[in-house]
Amino acid sequence: MIVVSTSRNDFSAVLRGRPVIAILRGMDLSVALDVAHRVWDRGIGVVEVPVQDEASFETFQAVRLRGLDRGEPVGVGTVTRLELLERVIDAGADFTVAPGFDLAVVEASAEAGVPHLPGVGTATEVQKALLAGCDHVKAFPASSLSPSWFREMRGPFPAATFIATGGIDTSNVKDFLAAGAAAVGIGSALRSQRAADALFDLVETIDD
Repeated sequence: MIVVSTSRNDFSAVLRGRPVIAILRGMDLSVALDVAHRVWDRGIGVVEVPVQDEASFETFQAVRLRGLDRGEPVGVGTVTRLELLERVIDAGADFTVAPGFDLAVVEASAEAGVPHLPGVGTATEVQKALLAGCDHVKAFPASSLSPSWFREMRGPFPAATFIATGGIDTSNVKDFLAAGAAAVGIGSALRSQRAADALFDLVETIDD
């Protein structure tokens, strides 16, 4: 039987009702810091730095220091193995995110007391995540799943809180939030400041 403490996986404390996770993937440090500050200044979300090489790990460390100065949590994404999980937790990650569900990573995150957001894309994965104590899950890739997937999952899994991630932009963010996503993970749309600001403006309107 899988038993993991739900309180240790409580992602609601990370989001605090803010509907955006800004995914700072593959960005130069100056760009990553600029995006992070704009997200924090608007008060609309938190930031995640996917770590897949040494350069991105260094970006995470720098963004985390700025987050500490501002009292903002900074997480690490693409945490798909225990070795990386241990490294980023030692480096001060406030939360971790994965593209899929791995019970070993979920259990180790819970043991460390660090919230983990596992990726799901099927009813089976949602059920496994809930059983493991993860009531917040990353629905990925959201653009392939479609808003209707979120509406349909709310029936059998009312305890699940979904974060829509993958392919979110100004053309569909309203649809995903209206379909029941509690928050959205935004990555590629952040590469253009103009596109990012337009998306942030729209999210603020929806939040109001």
